Amino acid sequence: MPQLGSSKREWKPLEDRCCTDIPWLLLFILFCLGMGLICGFSIATGAAARLVSGYDSYGNICGQKNVKVDGIMNSGLDLTQKKYVFFLDPCNVDLVHRRIKSIALCVAACPRKELRTLADVQKFAETNGSTLCSYGLQPSEYTSDPKASELCPKLPVPESAPIPFFHRCAPVNISCYAKFAEALITFVSDSSVLHRLISGVMTSKEIIMGLCLLSLVLSMILMVIIRYISRVLVWILTILVILGSLGGTGVLWWLYAQQKTSISETLTADELQIAKDNLQALLVYAISATVFTVILFLIMIVMRKRVALTIALFHVAGKVFIHLPLLVFQPFWTFLALILFWAYWIMVLLFLGTTGSPVSNEQGFVEFRVSGPLRYMWWYHVVGLIWISEFILACQQMTVAGAVVTYYFTREKRNLPFTPILASVNRLVCYHLGTVAKGSFIITLVKIPRMILMYIHTQLKGKENACARCMLKACICCLWCLEKCLTYLNQNAYTATAINSTNFCTSAKDAFVILVENALRVAAINTVGDFMLFLGKVLIVCSTGLAGIMLLNYQRDYTVWVLPLIIVCLFAFLVAHCFLSIYEMVVDVLFLCFAIDTKYNDGSPGREFYMDKVLMEFVENSRKSMKEAGRGGGADGRELKPMHQVPLCAWEGV
Repeated sequence: MPQLGSSKREWKPLEDRCCTDIPWLLLFILFCLGMGLICGFSIATGAAARLVSGYDSYGNICGQKNVKVDGIMNSGLDLTQKKYVFFLDPCNVDLVHRRIKSIALCVAACPRKELRTLADVQKFAETNGSTLCSYGLQPSEYTSDPKASELCPKLPVPESAPIPFFHRCAPVNISCYAKFAEALITFVSDSSVLHRLISGVMTSKEIIMGLCLLSLVLSMILMVIIRYISRVLVWILTILVILGSLGGTGVLWWLYAQQKTSISETLTADELQIAKDNLQALLVYAISATVFTVILFLIMIVMRKRVALTIALFHVAGKVFIHLPLLVFQPFWTFLALILFWAYWIMVLLFLGTTGSPVSNEQGFVEFRVSGPLRYMWWYHVVGLIWISEFILACQQMTVAGAVVTYYFTREKRNLPFTPILASVNRLVCYHLGTVAKGSFIITLVKIPRMILMYIHTQLKGKENACARCMLKACICCLWCLEKCLTYLNQNAYTATAINSTNFCTSAKDAFVILVENALRVAAINTVGDFMLFLGKVLIVCSTGLAGIMLLNYQRDYTVWVLPLIIVCLFAFLVAHCFLSIYEMVVDVLFLCFAIDTKYNDGSPGREFYMDKVLMEFVENSRKSMKEAGRGGGADGRELKPMHQVPLCAWEGV
């Protein structure tokens, strides 16, 4: 393949496929093996049995014969016939540590009806053979022993049922956890309101499912509409922003003039000072709004031609979805992969929570603690959550980039692969997993310090001084901005990798050069395009919410509306974000392809453009306008300087 800057030979993308960043792929595989070893360790140390079967406060696993633990009373019991964990006070929830603060016992059966007195508890034990009081207390002593109130469950004992597969007795009435729910949902003031909210969800589940389906349909319709009305929509938004700025500035100056004429000499000294302060504040606001409006207007003038490129890219993106319909389903596969991984991660996390050796705590009950270097398995597991999640998201970005790049650089669209998405997945698996692993690791390196600082800020809330609080927030904000910039650069680096098959660092460098050379175009696409897509998300959420209000109108208890509408609107926003984020991703990939295409091709024989006719018209119009202005070598018409890079195809490393 010739050097990319050569003008003598035609530059041909999508050639010379080779494996990139192999060392990083090996490192990622080793890291995943470490995650598997943690899972195996947690299962081998008996954590799986404790998690699934449950254990009491003395370290006995329910449903089996146990071994005596030195120094722990009531340990080593034969609980073969007692298969369920029962909490003496199941409603005593620790909001800080998010766990039940109660003695746990193994019982033969859960109480399937409410027990109001100790006599009821005794009758239940005699009838079902399930003793709900401490192991050392016989059923005949439930009503006579003076310590029965401490050794038996708190009255009344709520009706409970075993949790499937996990053998825990859980109260049937959810109002038992009303206080815990209040800590999570601040607008719930009592258990009756919580019960009505949950009841509203259960009675409206068909409507909720229908509205969720409606949001899905609206998202797909909007993706089609954007293609056909992109030109009108962008200019309408631009005009509305300018008119809104002018109107806001005019109102502020009108209020300033009105306030200035209304100041009277008859006011007292304090009132006069307040009026002058208000007048001064209005003057500052009006001047600031004027400066903002002028700057905005100048930006619009400078970027008005770049807006045309945004419109053209949105139009071509619509064509991409017509030729590559499987792109629409890409968020579903990514979401499914994330859900499966998160389920595995939570399962291992629960296993880790019960690993270790039994030790006695301050109350004389058993806790399982891991000592030595094994304590750091938690940190390794948390890093795995972030890195692998970012890896899955990066795989989606690389897959979309590969498919769109194939579409863009295929001149005859009828010669496209039968399934460009599957072809892109195949290239990802065969050649570019190392690049994706490296890019996702860089994001992980930035995200972990930010999460640590956020944790420190939460723990020190109300204890640190104002200066420390300000510094922590500033560091968190800077890391967040850095993470967003790196995420955007990574996405463009994946596109460059899909085009040239270069390693991550080379691709990131090439993409950065292209983005800097087209900074104004990038700004136009990221402002106008992102704002238009954001309004699309708002439109879908509002439409779904309005439909929900109309369908739920028969329920006159408006409190019942709250939770179903919140669920529907959140789901609608999630669906709209998934669909339109793919649209945004496609637009970004198309822009980088367009910038590279105009950089190495000029339309002459042997160096024909790969771009769509719509983008070709944009280039021709830009050149004509430059010639008419006497600036034939201007910014939009010139051939940009080439990247002096060649694909590195020989087992490249860092």
